This record gives sequence, C-alpha cells and structure tokens, in this order.
Amino acid sequence: MTKGFGEKLGQGGYGDVYKGKLRSGNKVAVKMLRNLGGNEHDFMNEIATIGRIHHVNVVKLVGYCAHGSKRALVFDFMSNGSLDKYLFNQEKMNSLNWAKKFEIAAGVARGIEYLHRGCDIQILHFDIKPHNVLLNDNFIPKVSDFGLAKYFSKEKNSVTLTAARGTIGYVAPELINRGIGTISYKADVYSFGMMLMDIVGLKRDLVGNNDSSSKYFPYWIYDHINQGKDYTEIACVDKNDGTREVCRKMTIVALWCIQMNPGDRPSMNEVLKMLEGDVEHLRIPEYPSQSTQTVANVDQTGTTCSSDYVSFPHHDDSFPSVEITVQE
Repeated sequence: MTKGFGEKLGQGGYGDVYKGKLRSGNKVAVKMLRNLGGNEHDFMNEIATIGRIHHVNVVKLVGYCAHGSKRALVFDFMSNGSLDKYLFNQEKMNSLNWAKKFEIAAGVARGIEYLHRGCDIQILHFDIKPHNVLLNDNFIPKVSDFGLAKYFSKEKNSVTLTAARGTIGYVAPELINRGIGTISYKADVYSFGMMLMDIVGLKRDLVGNNDSSSKYFPYWIYDHINQGKDYTEIACVDKNDGTREVCRKMTIVALWCIQMNPGDRPSMNEVLKMLEGDVEHLRIPEYPSQSTQTVANVDQTGTTCSSDYVSFPHHDDSFPSVEITVQE
C-alpha cells in the first residue's frame, strides 16, 4: 500500500505516518504504531473511538491492520497536512488569510462539539492541538489522533482518570493539579483555547517579547488591552476592519476557553455560538486573580512552572503527547 514505506508524511510520539494508495486508487495516510508499552491499548482505543464517528470535521478511519507485532491505522489522505505546519512557519502562515483561519477554527470547534454531544457517546479527545488537526484539499479541518481519547456516557459530567493526558502547552491545568477542578469535556475546551491562541498568533508574539516571557501569558494579553492596544496590535496583523473583527472575536473566545477554573469555561456549543455571533455582543472575561497563578521559575526553554500547574507559552516539536501518572 505504501510501496515499502517510501514516502513519509510525518512522525509523532506514537508512530510514523506514510502516504499510501488503495487498490481503488484513493490516497491514504498509514499510521504505523511503534511497539511501545501501552500501544496495543491505544491502538484498540483509537479503532473503537473513530469507528463510530462520522463528521465532516473529524478524520475518517478507512481501516486498520494488525499482523504480529505490527499495527497500523489507515485514514483518508489530507493533502494539506497538519495545521501546525502553517501556524509555526511564517511563509505558510501568510498563505492563510484571516477568513480561512477563522473557518479552520470554527470547523475544529464543530468537530469537538460533535465528539462531546453529537455521538451516542461522549468522546473526550484529551489531545487537541494544531498537530492533530489535518487539512484537506479545501483546507477543511479534520480532528485526528484519538490515541489518548476516552469515551463516556453523555450524562456523565465529570470523569476519573489515573493519569494526566495531553500535550504540554495544551493540557488543561486540572489534569495536572486535581485541586483546580473536576475533569470533564472542559479539558478539551481549554486545549482548543490554547490552539486559538496559536491561530491568532498571540503565543508566537509572546516568545519574541523577552520582557513578558516570565508572565503567565493571559496576564500579558490583558495588560496590552488595558494599555489601550487593540487586538491587531497584540497579534501583529493587518488593521482592516474584517481582520480586526476576526482577531478580536477569536482572542475573546480563547480567553474564555483557557479560564483556570473549568466551571468558568464555556461548552463547545457555547464556543460555536460566540464564534458565529456578533463580536459586539462578546465581553472579555474578568482579569484572572493573581492568586491563581504564582510563577515560580522560568527555565531556558521558556517553560513556565508554577505552584498550581505547568504552562508552555510556545510551540516546540520536542514535546510529544504524554500520559503522566498522577498520585490520587
């Protein structure tokens, strides 16, 4: 199918992805899982999860292979690759106008909302990030990679996990420190908010500002707003009216999504209403309490360590998806 694994599309913490072709002629992406501890569970988990999902903004599982120690997942091929390749490459970033960025953000929100409410079960992804959003020929986004996903009954408002699940920089704080709040679908909302920050360019701009790198970056955004700077100045974008409106809307929604307390975050259904509604009806969430975030140390990698949780205000390919055992 892959002609001897001849064309590698990418790699991640769970395996490498190759381009292939079915006998029908349809192009596919073949994800070969590495033979690592726990991988068999992740493999079966991904099949069980994706097999019951059918949505325009969720990647389609074509099939799977299990032969001896080798395991593979076969997906529809997404010709424009993953979203991170556009967000963290200035040349490719410029190829996406703001209308397209907004369409991508809204599409991802619809995909996540479907996982939370549209299936016969509630699917929590736990690894929403630009790397796991694939783009087809028309740049329609598809949520992918369900290796860390868990599913529950739709009536369940909170879940119990024995390990923190997610990628550093996108993982919700309650998954690191259980004292912050209960674990629920709001963890995906937080990760989506962090990804919105990437789409707008707020975290990228923070990295280039050495004076603010020691701050928990939502504080930095609020400080800029309080100084009278508009959203286009924060995100370094063109100042036409359409761009300003899109940038402002995504920034406000992102700030709501990354609230420290899970109960203060909107549901994905509410996120969609905010994204699709009039920006003039949106209000900025209150300035976060200083007591919720005490910065203890900033190391040379830009890692912000606090007494409450860990946040990484920048993108780094060296941080894979992780599952961290947490003592209850």
